Amino acid sequence: MLKNITLSADETLIREARRQAALKNTTLNALFREWLEQLVAQDEAARLEAVRQYEELMERLSHINAGRKFTREEMNERR
Repeated sequence: MLKNITLSADETLIREARRQAALKNTTLNALFREWLEQLVAQDEAARLEAVRQYEELMERLSHINAGRKFTREEMNERR
C-alpha cells in the first residue's frame, strides 16, 4: 500500500526536477520513490557489510583464550 507524504522544496527546484522527470518519461513521484528505495537499500547493504566484517573478526579471534574463566568481580573490576 502506498502512503502519501508531503514535502517542501524550492519552487524552481521542483520545476527543474519535474522537467528532468519528463525527459525520462516518468514522474517526479516515481523518481522520488526510486530514490527512496535506493537510500534504504544502501543502508541495508551497509548494515549487512558491517555484520559480515564483525563475524569475520570474531572468526579470526576465535583462537584467543584467556587461559581461565574470570569471576564476575574480576571482569567488572576497575583499575
